[in-house]
Amino acid sequence: MNWLARHRRFAFALICAACAAAVLAGHFYWNVPFISAPWRGEQRFEDLLRFEGRKTLARNNFVFLGIDQQSLQLDAIGPDEIAGNRALELMTARAYPWSREVWALLLDRLFGAGARLIMFDLIFNPPNDGDAAFRAALDKYRDRIVIGENFDMQNNGQLVTPNAQLIPAPENDDRVGYVNYFPDPFDTILRSASFSLSDRQLAGQASHEGEVVYPSFAARGLGKLGRAGDIPPDRLNHLFRFSDPAAYPARPLYEIFYPRTWQANYGGGAFFKDKVVIVGASAQILHDFIATPLDPATPGPTVHLNVMAAAMAHEFLSQTPRRTMFGLVVVAAAAAYCLSALVRRPLLSVLTLLGLSIAYLIIARIAYDRAGLFVVTVPVLTTFLLSGLITSGFDYAIERMEKLRTRRTLERYVSKNLVKEILENPNGYYNSLKGSRMPATMLFSDLVGFTTLSEHADPEELVRQLNEYLSAMTAVVFRHNGTLDKFVGDAIMAVWGNVMSQGVTEDAKACARTALGMRQELKRLNDGWKTEGRMTLGMGIGINHSVVVAGNIGSEQRMDPTVIGDGVNLAARLEGLTRIYGVDILVGASAAELIRDGFYLRSVARAQVKGKSEPVDVFTIVEARDSNLDQELSIWLETYEEGIRKFRERDFTQAKILFSRYLEFYPEDFLAKMYLERALEYELAPPHRDWNAVEVFQKK
Repeated sequence: MNWLARHRRFAFALICAACAAAVLAGHFYWNVPFISAPWRGEQRFEDLLRFEGRKTLARNNFVFLGIDQQSLQLDAIGPDEIAGNRALELMTARAYPWSREVWALLLDRLFGAGARLIMFDLIFNPPNDGDAAFRAALDKYRDRIVIGENFDMQNNGQLVTPNAQLIPAPENDDRVGYVNYFPDPFDTILRSASFSLSDRQLAGQASHEGEVVYPSFAARGLGKLGRAGDIPPDRLNHLFRFSDPAAYPARPLYEIFYPRTWQANYGGGAFFKDKVVIVGASAQILHDFIATPLDPATPGPTVHLNVMAAAMAHEFLSQTPRRTMFGLVVVAAAAAYCLSALVRRPLLSVLTLLGLSIAYLIIARIAYDRAGLFVVTVPVLTTFLLSGLITSGFDYAIERMEKLRTRRTLERYVSKNLVKEILENPNGYYNSLKGSRMPATMLFSDLVGFTTLSEHADPEELVRQLNEYLSAMTAVVFRHNGTLDKFVGDAIMAVWGNVMSQGVTEDAKACARTALGMRQELKRLNDGWKTEGRMTLGMGIGINHSVVVAGNIGSEQRMDPTVIGDGVNLAARLEGLTRIYGVDILVGASAAELIRDGFYLRSVARAQVKGKSEPVDVFTIVEARDSNLDQELSIWLETYEEGIRKFRERDFTQAKILFSRYLEFYPEDFLAKMYLERALEYELAPPHRDWNAVEVFQKK
C-alpha cells in the first residue's frame, strides 16, 4: 500500500488505459455482449437522438393512400352505393389483389384532380385482370408514374419486376425502381437508405465498369419531381433524419372512389392538386412494415416518403469517423486521469465527472440537431466514468489507509493537562473516569486540503508537514488549558471542563481564544510553507457547549478518556459546516451566549444538522473584543446582523437592501453574497408560510 500511495498517479494511468483498451476492444467484438456493450449502447443512444431530437420537416404535398382493412372489406359501404361504381364493384368482386383496372381508374381520378406524381409501392409481377387498362394508363401518364420492383434476397437477390404486359422492358424503364431497404443485421432496424445498387454490389463483388445500376424507388420519384440533384451520387447506405411518425398518416384508398368521402374529405379532388401520392399497403394482413428507430412497425410507403423528404431537405446524418471515435475514447481516459490526479476530494471528483458527462451529452444533442452529426457518446462516457469512478474509489481507499496509519503513529501523544491530572490527582481522576455528567466546551478542527497534500508530498515530507501543523495546534490548545482528547488523522478534538474547569464561562472563552490562536498559527505556517514552495492548507473549527458524559470509554485492552453526547456530535457537525458557509470557525448557540461579551460574533445560519431534530443558531467568531478590530467593520457588521433579522422576518426586500449596502464595502464576503442571492430569490418567489429560515442537512 505504501508503494501504491507513492505511485498512485502511475496506478491511475494504468486504470484509465485499461478502461480505454476494454472499450476499444468492444468495437471489434460485436458478438461478445459484455465487451461490445458500449458500442451497442451507442447505437441505442443514436436511436434515442432520432426519437427525441430534431426531425425532418413533413412535406405537406406528400400523401399516403393506404390499402387498409376498410378498403379490403368495404363493409362501411352498402350494396346500393357500390352498384354502378366501377371501381368499388371491382374491389368487391373478389379478394385482394383486385383487377388492375382499379389502378387505372385511380390514376384517372387523381391526375384528373391535379396530382403531380403517383407512386405505387407495389410489385405488379404476375399477370392479372385489367392489365391492359392499367398499361394504357401507365403509358398515358408515364412521366408522372413510378412503380416498384423488388430484389428477392431469399432467392440470391433475384430481381422481381412488373410483368411484361405492363412494362415491356422494366430494367430500362425510368418508371421502375427497387423498393428494398436493408435494415441493420444485428437488430433488423432500418436507419439508412441507398438510392442505387449494382448487380455486382448485390453479388458481393467489387464495382466494375460494365456493372448494371438499378435506381431505387425513392430515387425514381425524386427524378420525376425534378429533384435528381438531391440524390447522393454514390451507391452507399446513407443515414437520414426521419420525419415525425405521424407526419404521413395512411388515408383509406376506398375513399377516393366513394363519392361521399371524395367530396367531404378531399373537396371533390381539390386536395390532390400538386400532390405526390404514394399508394401501398397499410393493413396488418399485408405485412408491409419496417422497424425504424421511431416506430417498430412503420408502413413501407411511409419509409419511402421519409427518405424522399430527407433527401429533398438534405437531412442526411453522419457518424464520427473511426479514427476520431478512437481518439475521443483515448481523450476520455486522459481526462479521467487528469481529473483524478488534480481533484483529490472524492465527492467533488464524482460530481465533476457527472457534470462533465452531462455537458458532453448536451454537446452530442446539439451536434445532432444542428449539424446532423452523431458524436460518439456511450463508449466515450463509459471510458470516462468507468476510469474516473475506479480511480476515485482507489484514491479514497488509499487516503483512508493513509489517515489510519497517521492516526496510529500519533496515538502515543496525550494531552499535557491530562498527564498532569493523572500524576497530581490520580484518585480523583480515576473516579471521574467511571462516568459522570458535566458541562464542557468541545472544539473540533480538521484540515482542508489534506488529500491534495498527501497526493503531492513525499511520505516523509507529508509526515513532517503534518507534525508541524499538529504540534503548532496542540501548543495552542495547551496554552489555553484545553484537554487534547484525540487526533483522528489530521483532525483534532479538544475539550474544556472535563479534566479541570475554571467555570463554564471561562472554559468557553478559553476555547474561543484557542480557535483564534489556531487561526493565527495556521496563517503563520502557511506563510512559511508558501515561502518554501510547499502546499498551503485550510482549516475548519467547530465549537459547542453542553452537558456531556465524561468517562473512560473503550475495551479492557485499550481505554480512551473522552466525552460523549449530543453536544459533542453537534460540535463535530459544525466543523463540517464550515465548508458550506465559507468560514473557518462555527460556534453553537449555547457557546455563543457564554462568550458574547468577550468576542465579536457574527450570525451565520439556523441549521438542523444530521441527527438533530431541532435547529440551532450558528455563529462565527470575528475577533476578540480586546483586539484592534477595524471600527468600520464593527459598524457594518451591525448592518449585516440587521439584514439577517430582516431575512428571518421574511422582509426580503429590506434584507436585500442591507446586504447590498454591506457588499459595497466588502464585495468578497461569502455570507453576505449568499444571503443576498437568497433574498433576491425569495423576494421573487416567497417560501412557504411555514418557512423559518432553517437549513436542514442530511449529511455529516
